[in-house]
Amino acid sequence: MPMEDSVHNHELELAWEFAEHTGVSIFLTGKAGTGKTTFLRTLKERSSKSMVVVAPTGVAAMNAGGVTIHSFFQLPLSPFVPGSEYRDKFNFSKDKLRIIRALDLLVIDEISMVRADLLDAIDNALRKYRRDTRPFGGVQLLMIGDLLQLAPVVTPQDEALLRPHYSTPYFFGSKALAQIPYVTIELQKVYRQQNRRFVELLNNVRDNRLTAEDVRLLQSRLDPDFNPKGNSGYIRLTSHNITADNFNNRELARLQSPLRRYKADIRDNFPELIFPTSSELELKVGAQVMFIKNDSSPERRYYNGKIGTVVSAEPDCVKVICHDDAGGTEAEPILVEPQKWENTKYTVDEATNTIVPDVQGTFSQLPLRLAWAITIHKSQGLTFPKAIIDAGAAFAPGQVYVALSRCTSLEGIVLATPIGAGLIGGDPEVNAYIACQQEEAARSEANLPAIKQAYFRSLLVDMFNFGSLVSLQESLNRQMSQVFRHSFPKETERQAEIAIALRERVVAVADKWIAIISNQPYDALTDPAMLERVSRSALYFQKELAEIFGDSLTQAARVRTDNKKATQRVKELVGDIRVSLGRWNFLLGHMGSKTFSIPTYLQCRQAAVLESSRETSLRRLAGNDVTGGVKKKKEKKVKEPRKISHDITFEMFSQGLDRYEIATQRGLAVSTISEHLMKFVDNGTISIRDILTPVLVNQVTSALEQLGEDVNYNELRRLLPDNITFWDIRAVQRLIREENGDSLAGKATLRLG
Repeated sequence: MPMEDSVHNHELELAWEFAEHTGVSIFLTGKAGTGKTTFLRTLKERSSKSMVVVAPTGVAAMNAGGVTIHSFFQLPLSPFVPGSEYRDKFNFSKDKLRIIRALDLLVIDEISMVRADLLDAIDNALRKYRRDTRPFGGVQLLMIGDLLQLAPVVTPQDEALLRPHYSTPYFFGSKALAQIPYVTIELQKVYRQQNRRFVELLNNVRDNRLTAEDVRLLQSRLDPDFNPKGNSGYIRLTSHNITADNFNNRELARLQSPLRRYKADIRDNFPELIFPTSSELELKVGAQVMFIKNDSSPERRYYNGKIGTVVSAEPDCVKVICHDDAGGTEAEPILVEPQKWENTKYTVDEATNTIVPDVQGTFSQLPLRLAWAITIHKSQGLTFPKAIIDAGAAFAPGQVYVALSRCTSLEGIVLATPIGAGLIGGDPEVNAYIACQQEEAARSEANLPAIKQAYFRSLLVDMFNFGSLVSLQESLNRQMSQVFRHSFPKETERQAEIAIALRERVVAVADKWIAIISNQPYDALTDPAMLERVSRSALYFQKELAEIFGDSLTQAARVRTDNKKATQRVKELVGDIRVSLGRWNFLLGHMGSKTFSIPTYLQCRQAAVLESSRETSLRRLAGNDVTGGVKKKKEKKVKEPRKISHDITFEMFSQGLDRYEIATQRGLAVSTISEHLMKFVDNGTISIRDILTPVLVNQVTSALEQLGEDVNYNELRRLLPDNITFWDIRAVQRLIREENGDSLAGKATLRLG
């Protein structure tokens, strides 16, 4: 299994097996710090399935590398009431429809915050636009989150609307979810905390079963008058935004150093709702800050949630000193420059027929926010060595647990307010649900081998299930016979003949195949001889469909009558059949030349859906034997797929432009272009020497050797030209280490203070 730590983490391995090798939906849960986010990142990188990642909030979506539920499914903010006209409010683009129809796996992160009605709204959209009446349109769900952390928000008005329809607002109250079997996998190994007693305490808080000893331990951390000395790395976790903002503003005002303002560079479409930090960040020397992004440089000097203190504030950068894991001060300040966030949407790469994230806009800013205090909500997913927890005004189940579990140790916790049993108590509905799911989880694991085999079998059946195509053609046949049999008798007769041919030459043969697949032992299905028969059968059905339909759709598309509604209906049916035929022609043709396997079939199916539903494809398909043989029209030029930013940079670099020329032409910082190119260094496409000029390498190397092993950055700067950046220096050091690790310049320690 391609999962890190798979040898040591049975649950992660199990989650991968269910996600990648079955079609069963999954609820992946676990305590804070058990690796849920890491699992998602690995799945996105390595899965063969066509997937989309969504989350209930903008921040959660950005952290997960996805989009919000409401934006992807075009949902209004009002509640979804079953049986209402809500479904008519969906308004999808053609690209969005293609993506939805090609979807294998829908990942919903932070599922604990997703209401039952929102999950049913997703179900409604998927059924309608995939034209599939199965729950969620037959799409596999991966729901990730911890029900004992943050709960869904339900206003009194929403509750009044939803109470007649839902027994609980939590996602597991969804009517659609109740119609499908799904497995629950609970990650057990906690990576954030290592002390066994502290982990036990957190588990008891999470499960609402505090012992007398637990209460004593918590009370031992109570110190309402605690006032940390200087910038000792403590962060205050509060329940409300206004409390955190007021605290930060007050602490910033107390500092006597000059105020610096850092304005974000916002390009194209990046809504204010999802700004990761302030668009105009106010900082002073001495301010306590938190990094809100992982360091993308090779040094990895900071991570999302790391606390530090501003020690220098320049016009376009700051220096931050942080505490190490032991609580001491790190020796070297971190030079912090603007970093870029991307607002993405999912789109179709026409060149590869795959679903890819497409950058809609960017937000460049120092990856910092004031951090004397933040809300408990904003702390979810972060880790702190020291925290002052002010949870006396906690208003939602799970808030106290989230706050306590952010800390790596009990010794790092200071309670500003008492934590009583009333603040810890969980929701009885949640507790009952969890108990039931724990029993189901064991049964699911035992059934995994059978479930994997059933999934393989179901995909084989899917390959020969022509039901949707037959249904469309029968609808066309019916429409023709009812409205056009007198005015267009030849075309009507032709559609009747096609209906008979489909049943006798395609459906009857396919039914025999499906019976064989359904009754054969699994070992027989995977036998090479059997898989060879599958490939030949794919080519048989491709040929039969082409012969049966011939140019019939072209003729059917020409029928006209005064009944505009009937004419339009025929036009729609012809279009739908062409798309369906195009899909089958592509899929069967490709599978006829390949050996059936789950990854191969899923990739071909995805490509078939995307290819056949593309507008340019329809024009092309309309000219071949499969979809009708109409006279070819002059095709519009196919729009080039939007390229990923670092690929654009590399393309320009390959044309002979250097970093500075590319930065000028693209309107980006040289440091950004440098990081783009470093991606191709890391994967071996180019070397560092391709990026850096020999003159620059020699200048930096000479300066480093001149200053010895302990190098002060300010001293180094005086020896170098103004155009050489901190990134250049680090890149040269990396080059020296790779080519001559024993050299003085390669081993030099760079101090920023």
